[in-house]
Amino acid sequence: MRAADVFIPRTYATGVPYALFRRLRATGPVCWVEEPPVGGWPAGPGYWAVLRHADVKHVLRTPEVYSSYLGATQIRDPDTEEDLAFVRAMMLNQDPPDHARIRRVVAAAFTPRAVRELETVIDARARALVEDVARAGTADFVAVAADLPVWTLAHVMGVPEEDRQLLFDWSNRVIGYQDDEYAASSTADPALLSPMGRAALRHRPAPAARPDGRPVNPRSRRALADMFAYAHALAARPRPGSVMAHLREGGLTRAEFENMFFLFAVAGNETLRNGIPGGLLTLLRHPDQYARLRRDPGLAGPAVEEMLRYWPPVIDFRRTATRDTELGGQRIRRGEKVVVYHASANRDETVFDDPDRFDVARTPNDHVSFGFGPHFCLGSHLARVQMRAVLRHVLDRLPGLELAGEPVRLVSNFQNGLKHLPVRVRAAPAP
Repeated sequence: MRAADVFIPRTYATGVPYALFRRLRATGPVCWVEEPPVGGWPAGPGYWAVLRHADVKHVLRTPEVYSSYLGATQIRDPDTEEDLAFVRAMMLNQDPPDHARIRRVVAAAFTPRAVRELETVIDARARALVEDVARAGTADFVAVAADLPVWTLAHVMGVPEEDRQLLFDWSNRVIGYQDDEYAASSTADPALLSPMGRAALRHRPAPAARPDGRPVNPRSRRALADMFAYAHALAARPRPGSVMAHLREGGLTRAEFENMFFLFAVAGNETLRNGIPGGLLTLLRHPDQYARLRRDPGLAGPAVEEMLRYWPPVIDFRRTATRDTELGGQRIRRGEKVVVYHASANRDETVFDDPDRFDVARTPNDHVSFGFGPHFCLGSHLARVQMRAVLRHVLDRLPGLELAGEPVRLVSNFQNGLKHLPVRVRAAPAP
């Protein structure tokens, strides 16, 4: 394999290329990666891939040199200046001080009391989902895992239960646009939606290409017109105390509000849809560690951190150099793209002993799956709460869980995801 393979989405259909990352860390830990044409989009200018743990942390904590704002945070450049201007209003794509201003608005919704209440309802929901699997005896655990973050987000945002499937579809379309199965996701039944949900669907654009033949950018305002129509309708009648109420009252611009809804509906959803089934698959492929957890459920906390290290939900994030600089012995010019690879940093042998070994008791565990620096994931606490809840109930109710078929991976160079994870419950082995 060559360095350019870390950019090709199809590479990840069979797994994260850890062997290639290991070779590159040893020979070119900051290396140039070409961007060949992919899925209807033309070739890009290329970028610097950052693969070592220390260098990844340096980039993420130095926004004055490596900006989230200049070119946004996806490897591929936005198609137009209009698209770039719109996504720059997203907290994820801003640098201090604007980033901190918007982050404070969101953080105000998550008071200690609100978080404690969420933990209680999340645990109850996770227990119910796992009980369903125990009764049925078989399940696609990706579907099980997808329910919890979507349900949690709907609860936090005040989205009616009948509209939850819209969150699922929007997430698929944005995150899975490189995968044919997810790119045109439309699973919500209009007959089951609320009037607000049905009204939003009327704004969904028909699949179309740009005049130059390229696909429409799935992150553009045009491609997500139905989601934003729904966001404004929901904000017009927010549930008191909900995140939507805080956003409406937080002084955000229209574009900032729409992009914040995007973050909640998509980023807050997809990370857990990757992390929960990915963590479970890792456990099932390491039966000795599964048995160890059954013997000592007190290891659930460290086990979740190891799942996040071993199966990072997000593979990479992009920055753009604000000035000429040097990193890892490479001269980086102003305006060039710099992409940090969380998946590679989490296997850096200079930081983690025997990094390819899955160890549910690993400590310390300085993984970067939730990022680092000013953009450290605002939802990391809730993500951990959900992962621990699912793991706790799986250990309690599904000790004999096993694979019932081959997992199917998401085709994406950004999200480390599974589309299907067939499992069955058999008689439990002795601990």
